[in-house]
Amino acid sequence: MARQRPGDGPATPATAALDRAGIAYTRHPYDHDPSSPSYGLEAAAALGVDPAHVFKTLLVDTGRGLAVGVVPVDGQLDLKALASALGSKTVTMADPAAAERSTGYVVGGISPVGQKRALPTVLDDTAYALEVVYVSGGRRGFDLGLSPADLAAVTRAVRAPIGRRVS
Repeated sequence: MARQRPGDGPATPATAALDRAGIAYTRHPYDHDPSSPSYGLEAAAALGVDPAHVFKTLLVDTGRGLAVGVVPVDGQLDLKALASALGSKTVTMADPAAAERSTGYVVGGISPVGQKRALPTVLDDTAYALEVVYVSGGRRGFDLGLSPADLAAVTRAVRAPIGRRVS
């Protein structure tokens, strides 16, 4: 698998949104293997970073609409904690087709940044202990590195403990 090449990579709605906002970020394209069992863990390996620094973007249905949870790829989304952070009684994982329609991205390449419609977003509080977090750049095989504070600012994310470690 090829190493990432910071500075390379495609222009996507995510990169355009970060450029418009004047946010500093790095581009990290890598050779994506469609048979990989975990796109997030594949990204961490390709980028050569701890999986706790790579975050996945998961969409949920609140019953009133869709929302976004952003958690480390080496963990799981705690649906009860996310519901609480969103002020909802419960949330369920969004239908993949609905997630794609709403965000403009394909599953496995959904970025929290530059979605077609701004959705309520919650960033797991573990992100704030890191200097840089990596999130999808809007395509499979393309991640962006940026500060958690900048990620929260550009997505208007709320901070909450929504991730659960997998044992």
